[in-house]
Amino acid sequence: MDILLAIKAIIMGLVEGFTEFLPISSTGHLILAGSLLNFTGDKVKVFEIAIQAGAMLAVIWEYRQRIASVATGLGSDPKQRKFVTNLVIAFIPAALLGFLFNETIKAELFSPVPVATAFIVGGLVILWVERRHTGDKHVARVESVDDMSPLDALKVGLAQAFALIPGTSRSGATIIGGMLFGLSRKAATEFSFFLAIPTLLSATAYAVIKERHLLSMADIPMFGLGGLAAFASAFLCVRWLLRYISTHDFTIFAWYRIVFGIVVLVTAHFDLVTWAE
Repeated sequence: MDILLAIKAIIMGLVEGFTEFLPISSTGHLILAGSLLNFTGDKVKVFEIAIQAGAMLAVIWEYRQRIASVATGLGSDPKQRKFVTNLVIAFIPAALLGFLFNETIKAELFSPVPVATAFIVGGLVILWVERRHTGDKHVARVESVDDMSPLDALKVGLAQAFALIPGTSRSGATIIGGMLFGLSRKAATEFSFFLAIPTLLSATAYAVIKERHLLSMADIPMFGLGGLAAFASAFLCVRWLLRYISTHDFTIFAWYRIVFGIVVLVTAHFDLVTWAE
């Protein structure tokens, strides 16, 4: 594999891993990073989705004991069955809408300016939710993922569907949506992590199978490097975020989104940066 291509694949993997579980949109950052690196095209879109599997594996490793408990207790433990049922319920809305509107979204919204706009809007939503929690002296109704009802799961699933818009952020939609619907910050964050497993796995499988005509055996090293970089960076990010949320809110991520989005819009408007479509 070409050295320059390998470097680009690693950079994209690092971007994916560091942004997948933060409320700042991994897809949006990948689109912008790919534009700056001149790493674009239909095959790259498949690559960007496929390396999410690397980030997903970081969550599986971090929560391997809980996942093992779910697997062994699914047939006999009502708590584990309820947990899996909630994940299935939360997974369905985005999966269904993604299947129906995937091509339209890719054609119309997978470009820097719509992504930057979504960055800004998402940042404003985060600020509103955090201010609402502070002003109301908010007390969470659901403290643990095990306390969630099927209706709670459905609400989070509907929030995740908004993340089909590039730049919105899957983790941001599920975490902030969960908090808005009464989940504690920790419960919303952990459920977002668990929900990433079926969501990212199905997205990866669907993209690779659907676009397999674009791929060849020669692409395996590129996908492997990107996935490995995504795993390593996501592993570090997940552990850091779990510590961070114990004493901080998400306001800093909101301002980051807003500033970053404005920078992209300004540079695009004045042709200071040539953002690839």
